[in-house]
Amino acid sequence: MRFDTVIIGGGLAGLTAGITLQEAGRKTVIVSAGQNALHFFSGTFESTEAERERITEFFVRAGIPVHFQDGQRLMPAGTFRPAALSLEDVTLFPQTPVSSKALIVNFSGFHDFFTAFLAEGLEKNGTTCRICTLDLPEMEHLRLSPSEMRSVNIARVMDSCWEKAVADIRVMHKDEDLILLPQVFGLKDASIPGKILAALPARAAFIGTMPPSVPGIRTQMQLKRRYEILGGTFLMGDEVTSAAIHDGVVSSITTRNLDTSRIFGEYFILASGGYFSKGLAATPVQVVEPLFRLDVAFEEDRNGWYRQDFFADQPYMDFGVKTDADLHAVKDGQPLKNLFAVGSILGGTRPDFGSAAGLALRTAFAAADAITTSKPQE
Repeated sequence: MRFDTVIIGGGLAGLTAGITLQEAGRKTVIVSAGQNALHFFSGTFESTEAERERITEFFVRAGIPVHFQDGQRLMPAGTFRPAALSLEDVTLFPQTPVSSKALIVNFSGFHDFFTAFLAEGLEKNGTTCRICTLDLPEMEHLRLSPSEMRSVNIARVMDSCWEKAVADIRVMHKDEDLILLPQVFGLKDASIPGKILAALPARAAFIGTMPPSVPGIRTQMQLKRRYEILGGTFLMGDEVTSAAIHDGVVSSITTRNLDTSRIFGEYFILASGGYFSKGLAATPVQVVEPLFRLDVAFEEDRNGWYRQDFFADQPYMDFGVKTDADLHAVKDGQPLKNLFAVGSILGGTRPDFGSAAGLALRTAFAAADAITTSKPQE
């Protein structure tokens, strides 16, 4: 099989690059092993100010409404994080305290939404909290097993009975000016969260839960749908097993499912993610990129990989693949001419592109732009 561009990784960076190239008329394939960082997505996009208009239009074309508002995101432990560009159903608060009284609603048996931590954090900021529990009969089959009572499974049930949940919450509500709900609505129908917010008797907001992230999975499904509508080839549940490199140029890869068949490309984009997605791997003495054996920037002294404070930013999260100024991945000190590295595999090596979702989006755009404006490889 031959493509203009072969993309390794089906997360936010890989899908963004693939969609952008397909929109430009390029023939692409995405090889995706499966779970990726979008399954942890909080619903807000960091460090996107430089390309806010382009990013907003990109998501709108994919059927993913977003909004921009300078404010702060209420986190699951009751703390606040600055945010601006977010999914439409993510509430940003302009100030603290966010309310005088808050009703926190959970589902009976759902342990991945930390209501006590959320209440404690809010009360430190001047909000009086009351916690209530929904006990819907539609959830009974999930409660039989703790492993089934997870955000995505709840969201599948809620797609068809969210109105019952709203009716029960209206009965629970007293005089609170804010209602807080776990982010377990709208897995397949992005309009449901908005309908819930409009139907409740007070201002409401959805708060993140333990992964997997319902808005993250929904975002991935919508981006994948957009990519395939544009004609892209998505190899789901596959992984790259080898790569052929000659004279600083990647010529082809093989995958586990295609066995001996090679996938040839003029360009390649490595968007395989960080440690969680196995784009990076740590040994006792080094951090490596396992597929191409690219050069990785990391602290040689392992004691410098972490800080004693568990809640502090950990240095190892900044380790990542080295690139040149144009995001060409570096191997043995030399950039590979047709291989771009994008997204979280870069760690903190490219602060000029920002962090987290902003890093994924902006580097994916940069790589796709470079490919669409490049002359064909000789």
